[in-house]
Amino acid sequence: MGIPTFQEVMLPILKLTADGQTHTVKECVEYLEQAFNLTDEEKQERVPSGKQRTIYNRVTWAITHIKKAGLLESRKKRGSYGITDEGRKLLSENPSQINVKRLRGYASYRDFVHNEEQATNEPLPQSLEDTDKTPEEIMGALAAQLDLQLADELLESICHNSPTFFEALVVDLLLKMGYGGLEGSGEVTKKTGDGGIDGVIKQDELGLDLIYVQAKRWDKDSTVSRPDIQKFAGALLGEGATKGVFITTASFAKPAVDYAKSVPNAKIILIDGLTLAKLMIKHDLGVGMSNIIRIKKIDSDYFEEQ
Repeated sequence: MGIPTFQEVMLPILKLTADGQTHTVKECVEYLEQAFNLTDEEKQERVPSGKQRTIYNRVTWAITHIKKAGLLESRKKRGSYGITDEGRKLLSENPSQINVKRLRGYASYRDFVHNEEQATNEPLPQSLEDTDKTPEEIMGALAAQLDLQLADELLESICHNSPTFFEALVVDLLLKMGYGGLEGSGEVTKKTGDGGIDGVIKQDELGLDLIYVQAKRWDKDSTVSRPDIQKFAGALLGEGATKGVFITTASFAKPAVDYAKSVPNAKIILIDGLTLAKLMIKHDLGVGMSNIIRIKKIDSDYFEEQ
C-alpha cells in the first residue's frame, strides 16, 4: 500500500478523534501505521534530512491543515488535539476523502492559504511543469511556507506557558533585537501596581531612553481591542514615557490599530502574534536549526585556462 500522503491521512485522523477524546500526534501515527498496514521499513523511512520519520512528518502536516480549517482544535497538553463541532459536522456528511480542495471550502483555511501565498508572493506550484520559476526560487518559497508553520507552532507553545513566561520571552526578544544598552538591560516589572507596564528596556547604549512594554499572552484567535491600547497609553502617560511596545499572541482590531497611531506625544508599536513569531524565527529565539541544504554551483574560475 505504501506510506500515505499527508492528504490521504486527513480523513482517518478526523475519524480517530471522533470519539471526543484528546489524541496526541504519536497516537495518530500509531493508528495510521495500523490502518495503512505499513511495513517495518515504511514505518522507519525518514524524510531527506533524516531528522524525522516520513509518516510522522505527514501526520503533523495533515493536522496543521485540518486544524486551520477549524475541524480540529489544540487541547491543553502541547501536541494534543480534539475534534470540533465543525469536524463532527463534516464527518456526518460521510465524505469519501478530505483533501486540500475540500478544506478550501472553509474561510479560516482560505485565510491560512492566503497568508502562505502572501509569504511566497504567489501560489506554490504542484510540480516544476506548473511554473517558470527556477528550483532555487521554489525552494525559497517552500522555506517561507515552513516558516509559517513554525510560526503557528511557536504561538501554540507560547500559549501553553504562563503569562509570566511570556513577559520574560518578550524582554528576551527585545534584547535579541539589539535593545537593552551596553549591558543588555531589560527587566520585567512586578505584577502588582505596574499600571499596565510588563517590562522596561533601554533603547540606546547609554540608557538615555526607555521603552515600556505591555505583553498580553491571549488565545491566538482572540483580538486586542481599542480600550486595551487606551489603557496602555494611559500607563505610558503615568510614567512620563513616550515610547511603548504592545506585544500579544493575538491580533489587533482595526480601531485599536488606528488609536495607537493617533496617540499624541507617544509612539506605540503594535506586534501581533504572527509578527511576534516571525521575529522569534528571525532572531533565533526559541527555535533551532533543523536542516541545512547546501546548493552548489560550478566554479567558473577553476575552468579558466591561463
